[in-house]
Amino acid sequence: QVQLVESGGGLVQAGDSLRLSCAVSGRTSSMYAVGWFRQAPGKERWLVATITWSGSSPYYADSLKGRVTISRDNAENTVILQMNSLKPEDTAVYFCAAETTRPITIATMFNPNEYDFWGQGTQVTVSS
Repeated sequence: QVQLVESGGGLVQAGDSLRLSCAVSGRTSSMYAVGWFRQAPGKERWLVATITWSGSSPYYADSLKGRVTISRDNAENTVILQMNSLKPEDTAVYFCAAETTRPITIATMFNPNEYDFWGQGTQVTVSS
């Protein structure tokens, strides 16, 4: 079992930055990757960024490249999502998720069903 807890969300203004954290605990030895997803009301959950558990091979959604950075703090078993120049359309609940079954690939990383464990989410609201 792996547990994930997100934090760092909140209400910000357009143009501001936010740093989301995903604290990971439990059987981290079985981890392959962590992904950050977001879900706006009435919309599907989709991938923002993903990174291997070793902290390599970050991948970003094309629409967010240049505004988000994913990284791993090895000492704290935490995966960070830094978001800059936030826009109202970034408003969503942000979730982190763990892949513990197999290494992620380009073919699999976008599918939420690929990930085995999820956090409860953190709300990000960007006002215009």
